[in-house]
Amino acid sequence: MADTDAFLVEIGTEELPPKSLKDLALAFHRNLFEQLAINNLLPERPSEGDTFFSPRRLAVHLPKVLLKQKDRTEQRLGPSVSAAFDPQGRPTKAAEGFAKSCGQSVEQLQRKHTDKGERLACSINLKGKNAAELLPQIVSDVLAKLPIAKRMRWGAGEAQFVRPVHWVMLLLGTRPLKAEILGVVSGNKTYGHRFLHPAAITLKHPKDYRQLLATRGRVLVEDRSGMLAKKIAVLASQAAKPVAGKPQLDPELLQEVAALVEWPVPVTGTFDEKFLALPEEVIVAVLETQQRYFPLRDAKRRLLPKFIAISNIRSKRPAEIRRGNERVIAPRLSDAMFFWNSDRKKALAKRLPELEQVVFQKELGSYAEKSQRVARLAAEIAHQTGGNPQWAERAALLAKCDLVSGMVGEFPELQGVMGGYYAQHDVEPQEVAQAIAEQYRPRFADDSLPATKTGQALAIADKLDTVTGIFAIGRKPTGDKDPFGLRRAGLGLMRIAIERELEIDLHKLIELAVEQLQGKSISLNLSVELNDFLIDRLRAYYQESGMRSDVFDAVDLQDPGVPLDFHRRLLAVQAFLELPECRSLAAANKRIRNILLQAAQSSTPTSPDSLLDLDTSLLGDEAERTLHAALENAEKDTRSLYAQHRYSDALRRLAALRKPVDSFFDQVMVMTDDARLKNNRLALLQRVRAAFLRIADIGQLQVE
Repeated sequence: MADTDAFLVEIGTEELPPKSLKDLALAFHRNLFEQLAINNLLPERPSEGDTFFSPRRLAVHLPKVLLKQKDRTEQRLGPSVSAAFDPQGRPTKAAEGFAKSCGQSVEQLQRKHTDKGERLACSINLKGKNAAELLPQIVSDVLAKLPIAKRMRWGAGEAQFVRPVHWVMLLLGTRPLKAEILGVVSGNKTYGHRFLHPAAITLKHPKDYRQLLATRGRVLVEDRSGMLAKKIAVLASQAAKPVAGKPQLDPELLQEVAALVEWPVPVTGTFDEKFLALPEEVIVAVLETQQRYFPLRDAKRRLLPKFIAISNIRSKRPAEIRRGNERVIAPRLSDAMFFWNSDRKKALAKRLPELEQVVFQKELGSYAEKSQRVARLAAEIAHQTGGNPQWAERAALLAKCDLVSGMVGEFPELQGVMGGYYAQHDVEPQEVAQAIAEQYRPRFADDSLPATKTGQALAIADKLDTVTGIFAIGRKPTGDKDPFGLRRAGLGLMRIAIERELEIDLHKLIELAVEQLQGKSISLNLSVELNDFLIDRLRAYYQESGMRSDVFDAVDLQDPGVPLDFHRRLLAVQAFLELPECRSLAAANKRIRNILLQAAQSSTPTSPDSLLDLDTSLLGDEAERTLHAALENAEKDTRSLYAQHRYSDALRRLAALRKPVDSFFDQVMVMTDDARLKNNRLALLQRVRAAFLRIADIGQLQVE
C-alpha cells in the first residue's frame, strides 16, 4: 500500500480582488507547504506542486502527501531536580504533575544535565496521526493567517475571509475529506463558470482538476507561471491581426485581466478617430487603467482607434458584446477630451498659487513650498553638471502645477506627463517641458532615466527633497515598511547620477537640502543619516548586480561625495581583484593599517590617518630606499591618473609596489627601539597606505 497520495484543496468564493489575487494564491500555497512540513506530512523529497487561481477560487495541488505521520519519540524536560524533591527526597507536586503529563510514575522519570542544571526528563512515544485527520485543521489555520488587509463576514455566520466562501474542496487521493472550513462543509465538488457551467462538478482525483475545470467547467485557472496571462496575450494578438494591429501588452495588465476572467474571449472594438487628438498617454490610461482593455498600434507604433477587450464569456451575439464595450469607452474618452481642452486654457504658471492649498506633507508644508525648495536644489545640480540652472529652476517651479489640473485629478498616474504637455502648449522651453515629463523617473526598476540635463537635475532634486523632508520629520523607512517610497527615491537619484554620468557633489546637495528645512524640527545628525541611507541604497544596487560586499566596503570607507566617483572606484577595485599582485598588496595594506593603529595607541605621537614627516636621510636600509624610490615613481605616475579618474590604471601602476613592499617587510624592523628610525619607517608606510587610500582601502578586501 502506498504511503503517499495527491492532495488538493480549493476555496470557492465570490470574485476575489484581482490585483492581489496572485499574491494571495502564492501565500496560500507557500504557507500550506510550510505547515505540512512542520506537521511531518511531506515525504523526504517533496514536490512543491501547483498553485491555481481564478476570479472565484484559490487552489493548491500537491502530488505527494504522506497519508500518516511517522511514529516518533519526543523528549520532554521537566522541573529542576532541586524543585522536584523536598529536603527529605519526597516528590513535590511539580514532579508528580510532570510525571502525570508524561504518563509515567516519578520513579520512571529520567534525569538530564542541562546548561541550567539537572532536570527531570521523560521520553514519550508518539503515534503518528493520519493525514485525513490533520489536513482540515491545517488548511483552516493557513487560511486564518493569510495576508488579507481587510476580512469580511457574510450571512449569519462568524466566518471571515477576503470574500464570501461558497464551497470548499478537500481531496486526498480519491477520498474526499469532510470538515467545516470557513462555515462551509468540504467535499469533492467544485463549480465551473458562473454562466457557462454553474452546476457542481464531482472530482475523482486531484490530478484531474485543471483539465476537468477546462473541459467541463469552462474555467481556465491561472498558475504561478502565468499560463493564462500568456494565453490571453496570444488571443489578443490573434484578434488584432484582421485589423492590422498589434496589442500593447502591459505585463501587469495581463496579470490583472487573467485574474478577472475564467473563460477569456477577445473582442475587438473601435472608438471615434477624433479622440486620437488626445495625448497617447491619456488614451492608454483610459483603455488600460479604467477599462482593462489592450490598446492597438500599427506597424509604425502609432496608436489606432481600436482596442482588444477580454470578455469572460463566449456569447452567441458577439456583436452585442463589442457594442457594449464601445459604448462604455466613448463617454470616458469624451471626459478626457473635456479635461484636455479646459486645462490648456490656463497656463501652468498661473496655477502656482493653487499649490499653496495642496498639502505635500503636514509638517513640511504645501507643494508650493516644496517647489521652491526643489527649484533651488535643481538649479545647484544643473550648475554642477553643466546644465542650464535657469531652466532647471523654471521646470521645478512648474513641475507640480499639473496636480491641480482636471486631467491629473481624473488620472493621477499621468502627473508629470500632463505637465509636460501643458508646458509645451504654454511655449515653455522644450527642455523645460521635457524635464517636467521626466521628473518622476525612474518610477520602477526597469524604467528609463531622464534624458535631458534639466530633467536629471529636477528628478534628483525632487527625490532628494522628499527623502530629506520625510527623514527630518522622523518618518524614515523601518523594516519592510516604506510608505513614502523613500528607498525607491533614494536609489533612483543615485542611479541617475551614476548611469547618466553626472558629477554631482552629494554631500553639498544634502547640506543644501537640510539647510532649506531650517525652522522645522530636524535631527542634528540628519545629514549623516541621509548620506548613510543613500549609500545603503547604493550598496543594495551593486549587490544585486553581483558585486562583493568587501569591494563596496573598501570604497565606502573613503566616503566619496560624488556617486559617479564612487562607481568608478568600485569598478577599479573590482578589476584590481583580478591582478596577481592583489592578494599580497591587500594583505600588506591590512598589515600597515594594524601597525599604524598600534603606533597610535602607543606613546608614538601619531595617528593612523595623519601623515608624519619623512626624512630621506634616515633611510639607511636598502629595502627602505628601494621602496621609497618605487613609491616616488608611483606617486608621480599616478598623479595625472587620479585627476582624470582613471582609478583602474592607477591601481595597476600601484601594483608594481608589491615586490618592494614585500622586501621591506621581510628585511626591515618597523617598531625598532630607535624612535627616529621607527617614526621614519612609519612615515614611509603611511605614504604607501595613502597612495592606495586615494582610491580605496584595499586592506578591507577578503583575499586570504
